[in-house]
Order: sequence, then C-alpha cells, then structure tokens
Amino acid sequence: MSTSAQDPKSNEDLTPVRWGVLGASNFALKVSLPSMKRGPLTQLAALASRDVGKARAAAQPLGIPKAYGSYEELLDDPEIEAIYNPLPNHLHVEWTARAARAGKHVLCEKPIALSAKDAETLVAVQRETGKLIAEAFMIRNHPQWQQAREWVRSGRIGDLVSVQTAFSYFNRDAANIRNRKEVGGGALYDIGCYAVNTSRFLFGREPARAMALVERDPEFGTDRLTSGLLDYGGAHLTFSCSTQAVPYQRVNALGTKGRIEIEIPFNAPADQPCKIFLDDGSALDCSSAKVTSFPVVDQYHLQSEAFSRAIRTGGPVENPIEVAVGNMRVIDALFRSAESGRWETI
Repeated sequence: MSTSAQDPKSNEDLTPVRWGVLGASNFALKVSLPSMKRGPLTQLAALASRDVGKARAAAQPLGIPKAYGSYEELLDDPEIEAIYNPLPNHLHVEWTARAARAGKHVLCEKPIALSAKDAETLVAVQRETGKLIAEAFMIRNHPQWQQAREWVRSGRIGDLVSVQTAFSYFNRDAANIRNRKEVGGGALYDIGCYAVNTSRFLFGREPARAMALVERDPEFGTDRLTSGLLDYGGAHLTFSCSTQAVPYQRVNALGTKGRIEIEIPFNAPADQPCKIFLDDGSALDCSSAKVTSFPVVDQYHLQSEAFSRAIRTGGPVENPIEVAVGNMRVIDALFRSAESGRWETI
C-alpha cells in the first residue's frame, strides 16, 4: 500500500518537503522533475551540477531557486531535507550514502546499485543515519499496478502462475549513457529491472533461482538483448528486454482462472488514461476481456508525493532499500546465469 492510503492526515496538514536534485540529466529535466514540482508536498529547492552554469541553466526553467556548482555544496545546505538522485548508475550508491550521511532522505533512481553487495551497504547507511532510502520504481505508485496486485491478492484470476513481460526500445547512440557498459548501461539494468521488480510485486514473494540468455553489442559491450526466467516455486516470470528492438512494452499475468494485461505498464503516460484488462479466457481473441480505465495521473508526481508524505508522517515507502536489495540479488543471478549457462540460486 502507498503511504497516503495508510495515514489519515490530509496534505493540507503537512508542510512541503524541501528537495535537492543531484545532476542535470536529460531524463530528470524532461520527465521526472516537471512532474515532481507539481506536488503540493514536494518543493524543488535546489539543483546541483559539477558546472554551476549548467546547474543554473537547468534550475531556471523549472523555477528551482538555488543552483550549486558541486554536489557537496548541495548536501551541505541545511535547508534541504530530501535528495533526488538521478545520477548515472555507477554513482548511485556513493552519492546516496553521502546524502544520507549529510542528513538527507534519498529517493534514488533505479537501479539503485550495480550489485546486491553494493546495495546492501545502503541498508547499513539507512540504519546508521535513520534516513529513508528508497529506489525510484515509480510504477508501484500507479493505480493500475495497485489494482493489478489487488486482483491477484483477492483471487480474481485464481492462483497466479505466470508473469510474461516484454520491454524494448531502439537506441544505437554510442554517446548515450544507456550504451556505456562502464557506467552501468545495458538492457537488464535499464529496463529488465522493471520485469524483475513488478513480478516480485505481483507474486508477493522472492524467486528461488534464475536463468538468462544475453546478447551483447559487439561495439558497446552492453547487453542489448536479455531474456530471463525466474522460478517462484510452481510459478514463473518470463521476460525479454532489449535496447535494440522496436519500442514496445506489455505485461500479462496469467492465473488459473483468468489473466491481467497491462497495456502500458512502465512508461504510463501522464496526459491520458491508462487501461488494464481482466480476462476470464472464454474467448481466445480476447473479446472476453473487461477493460478498467484509470483517470489521468502522473506516476512520478505520485512517487515524490508518497515519499514526501512518508518523511512527514514516518510512514513506510513503496519500494524501500530492503526491496531494492532483493531486486539486485535477482539481477546478479541473471548475469551469473548468462555466464554459466545454468540456473543460478538467488
């Protein structure tokens, strides 16, 4: 459950949380930050880059009042209460730990680390500092995923036996960070992590073992196509993710009595309704599927508001550091399997 569903206080009873942003990534400037700034509990107060000119150029259009020329300056600002960390993947652990030790709560983009071992260090940091640390899987805050999980839990599709996930886009830009192996690029870290996270979300338990096939780009060295299989003990996740295939995404959750299909599971649009389907399987052409539409919502807005609310109320967050570590354990096992050619224990 999201924190807003658990705490009776209304937003009007709470003061906004003052956020600082590490870096000026294209994704943050165009997608997540414009959504975050619309939240009444989320106040974007400062942005830092290693170039103060770049920081000012990024902050000004978003109405962010403070711009810093180093990450350290931002962390030293006593007015900042929470940090949003959308830095390149290989910098997530270092700067999340530094932010927490500077007295800030941290919402870090996925993947939170490049290994479970590194992610586990943040569990210790959270315990040491008492600050919230969460991984930014915004999809868990979207009502379509909340509904899908409720249907699974309530038995609407019988016993969940299989989740099938496809996620792909085409990007051959050598300068793009997603195609740079040394900073944590590649399909599994970037988008396959969603298949892992959402299957754990729906099954409500951890998989026991993993198997994967990886096709690497001969120039970049990144995994451009990864397909995986997770064993949930009598139930499975099967998925394929690719950075060099036609743009597509879909999730099907198959039960003993029905199935759930999520039409746009991950990049849910913030300007149009989303649809999911509940099908009893009585017609193979899917004409038996019943559609549930959700009003327009912005999942990045919902995510930052839920995190801000958790800071103010002391409530839980949707994807805490312990859940993030579990995701990295699975991803580690998938990479090991790709090398060994065998099932790998998680």
